[in-house]
Amino acid sequence: VIKLQAAEIDVDNSLGKPFVFHCVPQSGDRSFCLCATSNQEMKRWLEAMHRAAHPTHQNHVWEDVTLHNSSLPPLAIKNPECLGLLHQLERSTDTWVQHYCILKDGCLYFYASIRSTQASGGLYLQGYRVSEQTHNFKQSVIELKPPSEEFKTFYFCAENTTENQRWITALKLSIKKWLPLDQAIQEFMNRPLEETRM
Repeated sequence: VIKLQAAEIDVDNSLGKPFVFHCVPQSGDRSFCLCATSNQEMKRWLEAMHRAAHPTHQNHVWEDVTLHNSSLPPLAIKNPECLGLLHQLERSTDTWVQHYCILKDGCLYFYASIRSTQASGGLYLQGYRVSEQTHNFKQSVIELKPPSEEFKTFYFCAENTTENQRWITALKLSIKKWLPLDQAIQEFMNRPLEETRM
C-alpha cells in the first residue's frame, strides 16, 4: 500500500524507457517507478494519482445548499418534502426528544421549534434504509438504518400512525432520489471504456 497524500508524482526519463513515472511518498523513504503501456495510459495514471495526492477541497453545490438551508428558519426552506414534529430516541437515556423537522433533498434538518432561527442539527440520509419498527412492544417507530455498521441507526416517532406513514413515505422518496455510492460506482464501471477515459 502506498500512501499518496502529498506524494511527489511525475514522469521519469532517467531510465531511458517510455511511459515510466515515479511516485515518492511524503515519508521519502522509498521511491516507486511505475510503467504504463502507452502515453495515454500514463497520462491517465498521472492525473488520477495527482488528484489523490493533492485533493481539491472545493465544496459541492449540494453541500453549499444544505449549509445554506441549515442557516435558515424552518419555514424559509423552499419546497420541503415533509415537515412537522418528530420525536427522536436518545439511546443513551432511552428518552424521546421532540424536534421540528424539515426534510429536503435527502437531508433531515432538526429545529428546537418552529420559531427557531436556524437548524440545531441535520442528518444526511444518502444510503439509509427506512422501515417501520416496534419499540417497547407497543409504539410504532421510524427506523433509519445506515449503509454501514460504523454509522448510527436513528429512531423517530411522529404524533400518530398516520403521521409516521407520511414521514416514512417522504423519507423513502427523498432518499431514492440520490443514487447510493456503490450503485453509482457499479454503473460507472459497467460503462464502455471510451466513456470512462479521463
